[in-house]
Amino acid sequence: MSDISRRTPASTGSRAHNLPRNAFFLLAGQVGTTTLSVILTAILARRLGEVRFGVYYLLMAVSTFAYVFVDWGQSAYLIRESARRREDSGSLLGGALAFRATAAFLAALATAALLKVIGYDSRTEFLALLAVVCGLSLALSQPYSYIFRAQDRMDLDAIVTTVGKALTLAVTVPALLLGGGLPSVLLMQAVGGAGSLLIAVFLARKICLKARRPELRVLQQLASGGAPIAVFFVVSAVQPFTDTIVLSKLVPPEVVGWYGAARNIMGVLFAPALILAAASFSELSRVSGSTPDLRRTLRAMLKVLTGLGALAAVGTFLFADVAVGLVYGRDHFDPATAVLRAFAPALPLFFLDILLGYAIIAAGKAKELAIVKLVSVAVGTSLAILLIPVCQARLGNGAIGSVLAFGSSEVLMLTAFLCLLLRRAVDRGALLDFLRAAAAAGGTVAIFRALPSMTPWLAVPACVAVFLALALATGLVLRTDLNNVADLVRRKLERMRIGANWQDWAPKYRSGASLKRNRTYNGINCR
Repeated sequence: MSDISRRTPASTGSRAHNLPRNAFFLLAGQVGTTTLSVILTAILARRLGEVRFGVYYLLMAVSTFAYVFVDWGQSAYLIRESARRREDSGSLLGGALAFRATAAFLAALATAALLKVIGYDSRTEFLALLAVVCGLSLALSQPYSYIFRAQDRMDLDAIVTTVGKALTLAVTVPALLLGGGLPSVLLMQAVGGAGSLLIAVFLARKICLKARRPELRVLQQLASGGAPIAVFFVVSAVQPFTDTIVLSKLVPPEVVGWYGAARNIMGVLFAPALILAAASFSELSRVSGSTPDLRRTLRAMLKVLTGLGALAAVGTFLFADVAVGLVYGRDHFDPATAVLRAFAPALPLFFLDILLGYAIIAAGKAKELAIVKLVSVAVGTSLAILLIPVCQARLGNGAIGSVLAFGSSEVLMLTAFLCLLLRRAVDRGALLDFLRAAAAAGGTVAIFRALPSMTPWLAVPACVAVFLALALATGLVLRTDLNNVADLVRRKLERMRIGANWQDWAPKYRSGASLKRNRTYNGINCR
């Protein structure tokens, strides 16, 4: 057996104390990058206008899809393998960097060729090629972040992603103010990615992580080991790519801009579901072999996500105009409000589908999940081709047809997921919770439609309060649930107090032999 394939024994020391710290830094990094992304998107939309912003969104959708192939499942594979065999992290890192550089070159050429075949003009082909090339620097920083995560250094991962996004914002704004167009915006993203890469290399040296010269066997492992993961990611990335391509071929460019504005806000709305579902994956994996335990775990998480999804749908329907006006202004992006409101009823379905998808993977049915997703994409694309021209002709906004098609595909996904899990884990209680959430959401919308208009600063918290009251009245939320949340907050505050006390005596503890130990990393002298 080759050295690179060797597995090291798992550490006998418990790392349970790292979990709250890791979760904190992951959440902090997510909040920071999301905030900076919203600011950057708002500035781009206001400066570029709806037509050029639509082209920008198309370029980002194409580039994102291309980099799914460049990543080739490394976002999961590198974390898993580096955590299992830390002494091989340098070899894995060097191989990942070489793999990505080569794959990005091929992806850039393939992207330009694909757009040419689809029928885009030469300028769009060139900009797509430039977008993929400019994304390479950021892509090269990501393997460092994956290995930081594998070695329980989520703080370093958060620093890399946040600094890179902040630098991108800092250099893009002056470029736009100086009259730069789409090429300048793409080049500034390369500068931001280069900043991420530089800070990642610097932090890696601090923990004695250095990329080694790539070896053929490492590249082979990355290609073969990441393939099963990559297939699922590619299937998941097909839908946003095809939705954008189909829309751009059937409507004027400004409609794509409205769609891009709405989808960016949707991405923020999806974040709670993605975070909670990902956080529950380890527990779902542990209980997947026991039907009663899986049913209890799923029931608890489905109840939470059903309530959050219903609240998100209500907020999106009632305050879509507030969100669009706050982020993009009201001059050119008002039609994005109708796009958001059209998608609002499908938000709870999306929340549920994310969790059920993780449960199906935990149950060992990734193949079935990929097949369902492919069928969903095919159905959604077919519906989009039918609905987009109708909505464009009758409403002047074909993007509404795109989100209606996407929402319909979520209905198909949910039905298929329930068929895969129904006998094992999903009971009637989950259906009752869904009906309770629908009743609470409908009641909240009816109440706010009857009330006189009020400032959003009062309306938004009032909406949350009304929904919570109706959730209590319908039984979606129980008093015991509120007590459990209060107990959880108290425990978190107690842990924070203990952590603060620890800081008082930690410097004294580290002044002795532990200081010598902290000068090494994985047994390597870091001085």
